[in-house]
Amino acid sequence: MIVRAGVLYDGTLDKPKSNVELVIEGEIVKEIRAATEGGTYDFAAPCVTPGLVNAHAHLEASGEPDMMTMVATTTQNQRLLRAVENAGKALRAGVTTIRDVGSSHGIAPDVRDAVVTGRVPGPRIRAAGWVLCMTGGHGWPIGRQIDSPHEARKAVREQMKLGADCIKLIATGGVLTKGAVPGNAQLTQDELDAAVEEAHRHGLRVAAHAIGTQGIKNALRAGVDSVEHGHMLDDEAIALFKERGAYLVPTLTAPTCILEHAEGGGQPQFVIDKARMVNEEMLRNIKRAYDAGVKVAGGSDAGTPFNYHERYAYEAELMHTLLGMTPQQALHAATAVAAELIGLQRSVLAPGESADLLLLPRDAGADVRALRDVQTVVKAGRPVTCA
Repeated sequence: MIVRAGVLYDGTLDKPKSNVELVIEGEIVKEIRAATEGGTYDFAAPCVTPGLVNAHAHLEASGEPDMMTMVATTTQNQRLLRAVENAGKALRAGVTTIRDVGSSHGIAPDVRDAVVTGRVPGPRIRAAGWVLCMTGGHGWPIGRQIDSPHEARKAVREQMKLGADCIKLIATGGVLTKGAVPGNAQLTQDELDAAVEEAHRHGLRVAAHAIGTQGIKNALRAGVDSVEHGHMLDDEAIALFKERGAYLVPTLTAPTCILEHAEGGGQPQFVIDKARMVNEEMLRNIKRAYDAGVKVAGGSDAGTPFNYHERYAYEAELMHTLLGMTPQQALHAATAVAAELIGLQRSVLAPGESADLLLLPRDAGADVRALRDVQTVVKAGRPVTCA
């Protein structure tokens, strides 16, 4: 298959190439060459980019106003069906790789396996099982509740048994769980240490939900691979990020979407109040971390209120407008950097790499909003029918 690009962004920060063709053989990019006048091709677009990579999502949730009530009032089978639907929506919107960082009953690993075997359409999936939280802690409706280092180790092993290929820890309170204060540390240092050591011993990467300052630093000291949210980070946390080489996944879309629907959205008032506080901290701190050189990976927290799997492009837009990234830097964060964190493929368009790419109607490096209007998705060398 030959894809002709008016401008090609390869997922790096290198200068984009103009008027080129990608030669795809099987699932792999075989060659990138100058387009020849009069030559034949299968697809053409003004702009081609790598497929998008969403490093933070919850496939069983669909942007309902009250996610925790949805979990409590639906069956496991109903949520499995939603996860299948959302995987398809994400893929058709240009997300070719996704990391599900918390699902009940092994739903995300099951969807991952169904995608691998071709039974359902969807992105490549890296899947956590239940989140690991303290008793009554943030996320407990989709959580394995633990209260000691021993239980932390056992819980990691249980998620492996369920088929998880990454682990999610809850280091602080959060927005969507009633009574959970975002700034408060939850899992203790020794519980985090034990869980991370056990996961890494088996080759599993670890993400930590951490909004509050102390919990962020606890998670980083434990050796997590990524901090999710990180909104109340301080200078010491920034230094720890850089010292440990950890990624920050700021999920800018999550509080933004809650507050965009604060009036008449049907959300619990405690969710709106906490999101407002978290958003203020996010606007104050995340850009500072990015400017200091912390590695920022794209991840939207898709599934949270009014935060839809088919709107991941919005996260790239917010990285541009709120963090001051150029459109190309935002694209880089939402492709190659996020892919590096997830570890399934590189999300770079180069000979020998996976043929995951998007065909866009205009130059995403000039206007990152072009990612909203995907013409064609190609995953592993196969065109996907878009919505």
